[in-house]
Amino acid sequence: MKPTRDADDWRPTATLDMLERRATMLARVRAFFARQGVLEVDTPVLVNAAVTDVHIHSARVELEHASQPYFLHTSPEYAMKRLLAAGSRDIFQICRVVRGFEHGPLHNPEFTLIEWYRRGFSLDRLMSEVEALVRALLGPRGAHRPLERITYRDAFERELGLNPLTAELEEIARAARPLGYPSAAPRDEQLELLMAALVGPKLGRGSLAFVHRYPASQAALARLDPEDARVALRFELYCEGVELANGFEELTAAIEQRARFEGDREERRARGLPAPEMDERLLAALESGLPPCAGVALGFDRLVMLATGARHIDDVLAFPTPRA
Repeated sequence: MKPTRDADDWRPTATLDMLERRATMLARVRAFFARQGVLEVDTPVLVNAAVTDVHIHSARVELEHASQPYFLHTSPEYAMKRLLAAGSRDIFQICRVVRGFEHGPLHNPEFTLIEWYRRGFSLDRLMSEVEALVRALLGPRGAHRPLERITYRDAFERELGLNPLTAELEEIARAARPLGYPSAAPRDEQLELLMAALVGPKLGRGSLAFVHRYPASQAALARLDPEDARVALRFELYCEGVELANGFEELTAAIEQRARFEGDREERRARGLPAPEMDERLLAALESGLPPCAGVALGFDRLVMLATGARHIDDVLAFPTPRA
């Protein structure tokens, strides 16, 4: 039985004018990186290994006659790092990625990332480059916004009156209790909820706000700050309460990255989630020698929303997943 369809659901959800504005913004991205001498690359959408990150879910693909399952990439990060380890110069990519459990006004399972890597860049230098690109793409909506750089600790202290690095679990749970979250949940899970629900939405109101120095337990693929091992060299960019970008000074140590992947897998098993095998090709690339670098992923669709005043991600996409 064929599913019932609305008479107009063949049409794009974004206006044709909006799609032209997207194309113009993408052209600006390419022009920006051309001026910086950054090479555009293209890596596979279909990959052999799922991500181990507890909060990101890879879509599994079964190819006919294939001897193994494949996955749609959630980011081009691993492949781009393999290019850097092989000797590539600075690189960027504009690509579609797919993540499970992503749906809502700011989320579509398939979305567009701008991701780039700069050899020898510090976190501060990368934040400055992200700021320059975002201002260029936001146009009049970004030109005169003040800039704020604030540590993760200071953002929590300002908005919630607690120090996320030193607060007892009971204090964190008390802050999360009005959100209906179980007080027995792990520390980082509660901090991430507080960031998503109470801290993040207040950031970047009338400004561009870079939150940096996340707790070491939330480092993901970032290296730790050599001056304070409690925090990682990681930032996120917020504008009007919306997270736009996530960047790192990249971890280059294969042994440490393997340990983090294994920690992710243990946490996934504890939560009853699939625990995929680690990406051994990435680990081999790190072992061969990833040069010191910093990288960032920027959500293009959300940036289009901010540049155009759109209220829902469907308004800036030709065909969101339900209409794909």
